[in-house]
Amino acid sequence: MSPAADGSSSVHVCVPDDPGWLAFLAAQPGATLFHHPAWARVLSQTYGYRSLVLAQSDLDGRIVGGLPAVELRGLRGRRYVALPFTDHCPPLADSPVATQTLSRNLSAWRKATGARELVIRDALPAGPGIHLVSRGVRHTLPLAGGSQEILKRLQGGPVARAIRKAEREGVTARVSTSMADLSSFYRLHLATRRRLGVPIQPKRFLESIWRECLASGLGFAVVAGWRSHPVAAGLFLAWNGTLIYKFGASDPRYWNLRPNNLVIWAAIQWGTAHGFRWLDFGKSDLDNHGLRDFKSRWGATEVPLVHSHLSDAPPGPAPQLLRQALSRVIRTSPPIVCRGIGELLYGRAAGRFA
Repeated sequence: MSPAADGSSSVHVCVPDDPGWLAFLAAQPGATLFHHPAWARVLSQTYGYRSLVLAQSDLDGRIVGGLPAVELRGLRGRRYVALPFTDHCPPLADSPVATQTLSRNLSAWRKATGARELVIRDALPAGPGIHLVSRGVRHTLPLAGGSQEILKRLQGGPVARAIRKAEREGVTARVSTSMADLSSFYRLHLATRRRLGVPIQPKRFLESIWRECLASGLGFAVVAGWRSHPVAAGLFLAWNGTLIYKFGASDPRYWNLRPNNLVIWAAIQWGTAHGFRWLDFGKSDLDNHGLRDFKSRWGATEVPLVHSHLSDAPPGPAPQLLRQALSRVIRTSPPIVCRGIGELLYGRAAGRFA
């Protein structure tokens, strides 16, 4: 491996639980659960992907930058995605200079290995063979100051009123890591995805998240109930100071009780009590103004979500006509169709529908 000007070497491959990678992650405040080996295990267990880390080391062999990825093989050759089913997973590096070097080295590694494409869920610095694609927006909320300080900022607004209404109507929210709550979450999640016309992930995906993340203290579910009946739920990943709102689900018959607001509020209270610095609300499509408005009302900052495609040519357009056709079929068909389409598409078209 030839050294770069900043003393780093070219990109090499290691496994997600490599001790050097774990030591590097421990020193990175920007690392999230998506960089953690637990998330790599979820993807491998669910879809059979080969998980790896594209790492950059200094001349002493110490990892100073990198990102997790999975390898996808198809008729058109190998692709790498960092990572599928992951809204935002930026490359990590010890310094801005190391970030620039890592970006160049990732492009060089992609070409040297003959891979057709490397997709990264973040915007890399501009360079040859790096094609930036807008994928919507994401919202981040600082949790510093505690839940009462956040509630104080929300007073007088629609979020505070919604929280009070939910509590007044008798809605309760509890934090859970128990596998016993998976069935309730999945039922709400399936109904929500079908209503939106979006395929649902295989149930084994959620089972793996519960097993690898929630059971290990790396996340939790919030279940909102009314009269002992689950009416809304959220799945949150939690590690290294950042909470990630991965999935939300609810029964529209109970929206007037504002259970979704109570789910988010319970997660914020948990996060501030456990010293977390950020709540990442995840991805929103540009045309989903209702969801964007819901997240912004919490005081979250909206930022562009850009993905980088490292390839010889820019990526083709997203398959919008196929998405629209599938959406119509899912919304008008029994729930088993939503499940079947998800089983067929997810994993085989990672990076396209993920």
